[in-house]
Amino acid sequence: MRRENQSSVSGFLLLGLPIRPEQQGVFFALFLGMYLTTVLGNLLIILLIRLDSRLHTPMYFFLSHLAFTDVSFSSVTVPKMLRDMHSKDKFIPYAGCILQMYFFIVFGCLDCLLLAVMAYDRYVAICHPLHYTAIMREGLCVLLVAGSWLVSCGSALLDTLLLAQVMRRENQSSVSGFLLLGLPIRPEQQGVFFALFLGMYLTTVLGNLLIILLIRLDSRLHTPMYFFLSHLAFTDVSFASVTVPKMLRDMHSKDKFIPYAGCILQMYFFLVFGCLDSLLLAVMAYDRYMAICHPLHYTTIMREGLCVLLVAGSWLVSCGTALLHTLLLAQVSFCADNIIPHFFCDLPLLLKLSCSNTSVNELAILTAGAMLGIIPLSGIMASYGRIGASILRVPSTTGLRKALSTCGSHLSVVSLFYGTIIALYYSSSLSDSSDKAMIASLMYTAVTPMLNPFIYSLRNRDIKLALGILFRNNILVTK
Repeated sequence: MRRENQSSVSGFLLLGLPIRPEQQGVFFALFLGMYLTTVLGNLLIILLIRLDSRLHTPMYFFLSHLAFTDVSFSSVTVPKMLRDMHSKDKFIPYAGCILQMYFFIVFGCLDCLLLAVMAYDRYVAICHPLHYTAIMREGLCVLLVAGSWLVSCGSALLDTLLLAQVMRRENQSSVSGFLLLGLPIRPEQQGVFFALFLGMYLTTVLGNLLIILLIRLDSRLHTPMYFFLSHLAFTDVSFASVTVPKMLRDMHSKDKFIPYAGCILQMYFFLVFGCLDSLLLAVMAYDRYMAICHPLHYTTIMREGLCVLLVAGSWLVSCGTALLHTLLLAQVSFCADNIIPHFFCDLPLLLKLSCSNTSVNELAILTAGAMLGIIPLSGIMASYGRIGASILRVPSTTGLRKALSTCGSHLSVVSLFYGTIIALYYSSSLSDSSDKAMIASLMYTAVTPMLNPFIYSLRNRDIKLALGILFRNNILVTK
């Protein structure tokens, strides 16, 4: 929270390398040559691995990612250093400094983790050569790289948020947190609603964890569709857990204060899992399209590596979008008003409390909302449009009916998720509609994640069969 309420520090001055003025040209040419060699050499490695099918092995897959990381790592600092060597303006704005630090940490951590992954790959290749292809399969390789990215981005985000908190504590206004007014419930009704929402939350957690457990234990559910469903169930549990526990606590406490860091973290993870929900629903629609419209090529196209890549890509896009909004919010200052008429830290409401110019933030919300809302929804509609056309052209078969049996569940979840979002947008556009907007928010943060397990378990024959087998096995064990 910087501009009006922070100090006058709007950026930093980088002194650069301790080089004499007469040596600037020599060192500039030297570092420019080194940087161009780094970029061209690593891009050449990536190109060779891409073009030569003999290099399509786990070792070279990891090497291509290491080469990309090296190019990115150098590009974070060297171009700015070269510019400063030939310029008297060595100033870097606050946002630029934060972003440079973030990506420096990301690619530094990623370099370290990829080297460890490559060492593990060599260990398996040398010590377990007969099992190498079985262990280092495509899905595991993609998972190791995606995990390295997530750990690196998470570590960098943590350091970025802690730094923003330090700068805010020293330089900003006296606003140390916010007051969440919560749901508009009468005092005599608090107990009833507390029991209701607690039951809904426990149902959400237990229902979705049960789906994850069934998919994990039943080998017949080890398919792309249920792989995506397990990630959707985890996302629903996480999405509800970001807001509902705090809301329940506030219903039985007079202290409804949330500190600045807690509010920022809640907003960040709310955006992460909200975006992830939308992207996973689009990925699941694409999976159903491939299963119904291209059944003969389904196992070839929807291979394990692609499934992991789609989920990992959804995570990276969601984390990146949430990080963008978090960093932009860190540029905004707040005045004396710190009361949020909601049960969680909602980004639009935080911007309304700001006394800064929030036009950039609003543009980012509009752009991200269009990309992560309209594009996935359009993809879902296009997928089901093609599915409908395929059904009208091809006579019904047993395999086709089995594939279509899951479409009803997915369409129900999509309608519920996007329906509540549309209702929220409509209610927030009306005047004096804060209570309606809060109810709509409660629908997609608490009600939708709770209903998803029921929709998939009641309408899906495979899930019901796996659930019946699990209960029968438990009964036999107890006997």
